[in-house]
Amino acid sequence: MTVFLRPIDIKTWKAVSTGWTAPTVTNNNVVTVKLEADWTGEVDEVALANTKALNVIFNVVDINLFKLINTCIAAKVAWKTLKTAYEGTHKVRMSRLQHLTTRFETLRTDDDESIASYNNKTKDIANESFSLGENMSNEKLVRKILRTFPKKFSHKVTAIEEAQDLTTMRLDELMGNLTTFEMSLDDGESS
Repeated sequence: MTVFLRPIDIKTWKAVSTGWTAPTVTNNNVVTVKLEADWTGEVDEVALANTKALNVIFNVVDINLFKLINTCIAAKVAWKTLKTAYEGTHKVRMSRLQHLTTRFETLRTDDDESIASYNNKTKDIANESFSLGENMSNEKLVRKILRTFPKKFSHKVTAIEEAQDLTTMRLDELMGNLTTFEMSLDDGESS
């Protein structure tokens, strides 16, 4: 969501991150919302930023999620509602992360599985983990992929491990290298 909101302007992002409440006035110990005509220019700007943020949030969610937030007047409240709906509570989020960690640790390639298919499975877990606040490093992904290939790739994996610095190797670079090798294996088998 930050990718959609930050480019608009920093005030729009702050409406989500720090929140916004309508200005109030107290008369005879009764608190009421100030009329918009009485707002200052600065309050108008902050209110506009909140409205922009709400507009973006409302427009990027599907109808089911929209039903959860359509009565929100503050972008921060809408954001928190969506976050809880998607991630769950802290306890649920931790449980989901634990499940993803287990899936990642037990992930293996099948002998007949393509490089692209295995790469997609690995990236799906990494992306889901990232969306829950846990970032898997590029190095961790590279090492995982190299460690879990079938025997037919063992010579290539050894060559990569000896020739490359795995701490700086990019995942897309590894996948390109392995895909090329896979194609040469396939060509050799079809001859």
